[in-house]
Amino acid sequence: MQLVTAATAADEKERNAKVALLPVGNFEQHGDFLPLVTDTVVATAIAREIATVHAVMLLPPVTISCSHEHSTWRGTVSISSQTLSAIVTDVAESLARSGVEHLVLVNGHGGNYVLSNVVQEYTAANGPTMSLYPQGHDWTKARTDAGMETNSHDDMHAGELETSLLLHVAPELIRAGNETADWTAGHRPHLLTLGMSAYTASGVIGRPSLGTADKGKVALASLTRSFNEHRQALGI
Repeated sequence: MQLVTAATAADEKERNAKVALLPVGNFEQHGDFLPLVTDTVVATAIAREIATVHAVMLLPPVTISCSHEHSTWRGTVSISSQTLSAIVTDVAESLARSGVEHLVLVNGHGGNYVLSNVVQEYTAANGPTMSLYPQGHDWTKARTDAGMETNSHDDMHAGELETSLLLHVAPELIRAGNETADWTAGHRPHLLTLGMSAYTASGVIGRPSLGTADKGKVALASLTRSFNEHRQALGI
């Protein structure tokens, strides 16, 4: 799939969007069958679908973020939370100078905890001009709408949801093996201290065997619809 927008300056002048979408992904292990760029693909797919419905400026994705809990797996690359915070803030300020008033962070990686704080701090200083999407209830609704059998806790990583989304938007990126890669680790009390490797040997926590392209299609459509409520809450 196309990860980077091909819009020109003339396109954006004509669009005159007041909202920009910044997909935030990462570069981390997703088992042996999903690519390192999985979360970037997911975030970009959500942003692209939203852009087909709403007049928004689509930004290129942040492709490396905070994946420290996956650091023991070769291939995973992270930046510090301070760096990610600085990137997002710099982007928001640059957009504001050019007349784009709102920045929505379309986050594809649950480990980017710092983004919530960035939004809180930025909006406290500048008003409701930055937001984070999807929220937990948006992901839950997408799972329910798609008829997924798992929940977000048990299907935390490289499971039914992510496999379904990639089967829909970028099936060419998936290697063989998701059908037999289910891994259960429901109780993870020290994840932040010990990292993912303390709870999974494969890098998977969830049930990728349940993933289907149809579920991914419905989940993506649900996330696109839910953005409208998010937009209305921001008054944009």
